[in-house]
Amino acid sequence: MWDKILDRLKGELSETTINTWFDELEAVDIRGNTFILHCSNDFKRSNIENLFMKNIKDTIRDFFSMDFEVRILDDLAYAELSGGPKKQSDRFTSDEFTFETFVVGPSNKLAYAASVAVAEHPAQNYNPLLIYGDSGLGKTHLIYAIANVIKKNDSRAKIAYVKGDDLTNELVAAIQAGPNKTAEMREKYRQADLLLVDDVQFIAGKKQTQEEFFHTFNNLYESGRQIVLTSDRPPSEMTMLEDRLRTRFEWGLLVDVAPPDFETRLAIVKNKAALLGLDLPDKVAVFIAENVTANVRQLEGTINKIMAFKDLLGNDTDEETVTRAIQDMLKRSNEYVPTPEAILEYISKYYNLEESIIRGQQRVRDAVAARQIAMYLIRSMTNLSLDDIGKQFDNRDHSTVLYSIKQVEKQMKKDAAFAETVKAIKTNINSRR
Repeated sequence: MWDKILDRLKGELSETTINTWFDELEAVDIRGNTFILHCSNDFKRSNIENLFMKNIKDTIRDFFSMDFEVRILDDLAYAELSGGPKKQSDRFTSDEFTFETFVVGPSNKLAYAASVAVAEHPAQNYNPLLIYGDSGLGKTHLIYAIANVIKKNDSRAKIAYVKGDDLTNELVAAIQAGPNKTAEMREKYRQADLLLVDDVQFIAGKKQTQEEFFHTFNNLYESGRQIVLTSDRPPSEMTMLEDRLRTRFEWGLLVDVAPPDFETRLAIVKNKAALLGLDLPDKVAVFIAENVTANVRQLEGTINKIMAFKDLLGNDTDEETVTRAIQDMLKRSNEYVPTPEAILEYISKYYNLEESIIRGQQRVRDAVAARQIAMYLIRSMTNLSLDDIGKQFDNRDHSTVLYSIKQVEKQMKKDAAFAETVKAIKTNINSRR
């Protein structure tokens, strides 16, 4: 639920505000009509309470259709509530994030099999293992499951986990604290038997972080220890990543996870409901699987929200209650996603050019402009990879597609009229649903 609330708050407060002030804020519990949060940073907690509390309460009310009090606990209050803050490492021994609780389907079968192989035989076959795909599809679940098996097989195994953006923040703090702190940070990661880096794409463009990670990677790899990475895209699409790191990321095995098909979604819904002890009729489970299609996190969030409705309001889990609980997710799931063909058809008419010319190799000015805008819009409006987009344009390679997209982005920044043209084309394509 907290992930969904943060997504909504980004629309009100801006993503920068959320990333700056809310990054250390975590949801802890709902008790009665009190939504409980925890923040270790006193300065951030105070600012959130003074500046953003109304936004938080209003957004929670939108989700639950009732008023909640909101408490933000410091470390001491959190320790009293829960017996101590939950450590990241606790998840490595938790029953929640295991291979047994991961629902396997065609969209994630290879990633699952590779993760099991790495867990059973670390650093022997696939090192590094890089799992890529959109947010909410189970990448983090898989790397926790790997850690879970390795920890069970060897309780003394040293496991280091970090998110890509946190790695940069940690390095900056270590540099500011002096040489001893920097050496301590290096030792933490370079002594690990298993290094897990979530969202590694965030280190791209951070020169000093890439330098530090390059040496850490080499140290672990050469000493035969396992590295597992996740990202939202393959290394070839990380344009700001240094070539030497890109090469190393590709040394092992790259596997992707895609949005689940209907059967997998239905299995996830039933599995999550069973884990929570929620009696979910088959008709309702099918309804959720048919309507919430974006990712696993949305499916699990839907079940959590239904559970909250049931606990707080005493509602039965009928179709009406479910529809009410997930109406915001249904709106997102029903968003129009145009096909590449629909985008090309509109641009062809807009520029009065044959589609074959836009797709082809002609270098006349209008054709180049139409082609680059088409590539940009297909990238921003669909889920196609750079390689798949290239296939739509006479089998161009991904670097050519990327260059075209960058050219459009650059032109939009410096030419307001051009930016308006691109936005108008996008709006008109969306209106043709």
